Amino acid sequence: MRLLLIGLLRAYRAVISPLYGQVCRYHPSCSAYALEAVTQHGSLRGSWLAVRRLARCHPWAAGGYDPVPPRAAAAGPDPTSTRGA
Repeated sequence: MRLLLIGLLRAYRAVISPLYGQVCRYHPSCSAYALEAVTQHGSLRGSWLAVRRLARCHPWAAGGYDPVPPRAAAAGPDPTSTRGA
Protein backbone atom coordinates (compact mmCIF):
# COMPACT_ATOMS: atom_id res chain seq x y z
CA MET A 1 0.00 0.00 0.00
CA ARG A 2 2.85 2.36 0.90
CA LEU A 3 4.50 1.86 -2.49
CA LEU A 4 1.20 2.50 -4.28
CA LEU A 5 0.72 5.78 -2.40
CA ILE A 6 4.30 6.84 -3.10
CA GLY A 7 3.79 6.08 -6.80
CA LEU A 8 0.56 8.08 -6.92
CA LEU A 9 2.14 11.03 -5.12
CA ARG A 10 5.16 11.01 -7.47
CA ALA A 11 2.84 10.88 -10.49
CA TYR A 12 0.83 13.81 -9.11
CA ARG A 13 4.02 15.81 -8.54
CA ALA A 14 5.27 15.08 -12.06
CA VAL A 15 2.03 15.59 -14.02
CA ILE A 16 -0.51 17.72 -12.15
CA SER A 17 1.48 19.82 -9.68
CA PRO A 18 3.45 21.75 -12.36
CA LEU A 19 0.14 22.98 -13.84
CA TYR A 20 -0.63 24.91 -10.64
CA GLY A 21 2.70 26.69 -10.27
CA GLN A 22 3.94 28.02 -6.91
CA VAL A 23 0.69 28.42 -4.95
CA CYS A 24 1.44 26.51 -1.75
CA ARG A 25 1.50 28.54 1.46
CA TYR A 26 3.67 26.01 3.25
CA HIS A 27 7.19 24.74 2.82
CA PRO A 28 7.55 21.92 1.88
CA SER A 29 4.56 21.88 -0.47
CA CYS A 30 1.61 19.70 0.47
CA SER A 31 2.51 17.02 -2.07
CA ALA A 32 6.15 16.95 -0.90
CA TYR A 33 4.93 16.80 2.71
CA ALA A 34 2.60 13.89 1.88
CA LEU A 35 5.36 12.01 0.05
CA GLU A 36 7.77 12.44 2.95
CA ALA A 37 5.10 11.55 5.54
CA VAL A 38 4.15 8.32 3.76
CA THR A 39 7.81 7.43 3.20
CA GLN A 40 8.77 8.00 6.85
CA HIS A 41 5.64 6.92 8.70
CA GLY A 42 4.01 4.34 6.41
CA SER A 43 0.72 4.42 4.56
CA LEU A 44 -1.73 4.79 7.46
CA ARG A 45 -0.04 7.38 9.68
CA GLY A 46 1.53 9.14 6.69
CA SER A 47 -1.86 9.51 5.03
CA TRP A 48 -3.33 10.84 8.28
CA LEU A 49 -0.55 13.43 8.54
CA ALA A 50 -1.11 14.44 4.90
CA VAL A 51 -4.87 14.84 5.41
CA ARG A 52 -4.25 16.98 8.51
CA ARG A 53 -1.85 19.15 6.50
CA LEU A 54 -4.36 19.56 3.66
CA ALA A 55 -7.00 20.60 6.20
CA ARG A 56 -4.68 23.36 7.44
CA CYS A 57 -4.04 24.61 3.90
CA HIS A 58 -6.66 27.29 3.23
CA PRO A 59 -6.66 30.95 2.14
CA TRP A 60 -6.54 32.24 5.73
CA ALA A 61 -3.62 30.06 6.82
CA ALA A 62 -0.43 31.88 7.76
CA GLY A 63 1.68 29.20 6.05
CA GLY A 64 5.42 28.99 6.56
CA TYR A 65 7.77 26.14 7.38
CA ASP A 66 5.89 22.99 8.45
CA PRO A 67 8.10 19.86 8.46
CA VAL A 68 6.90 16.28 8.82
CA PRO A 69 7.16 15.29 12.50
CA PRO A 70 9.90 12.76 13.25
CA ARG A 71 9.05 9.17 14.03
CA ALA A 72 8.41 8.50 17.71
CA ALA A 73 11.24 6.72 19.51
CA ALA A 74 10.65 3.15 20.61
CA ALA A 75 9.12 2.90 24.06
CA GLY A 76 11.26 1.60 26.87
CA PRO A 77 13.82 2.73 29.40
CA ASP A 78 16.51 5.14 28.26
CA PRO A 79 19.87 3.36 28.66
CA THR A 80 21.68 6.71 28.90
CA SER A 81 19.51 7.91 31.76
CA THR A 82 21.30 8.53 35.07
CA ARG A 83 18.05 8.56 37.02
CA GLY A 84 17.98 5.96 39.76
CA ALA A 85 21.71 5.28 39.61
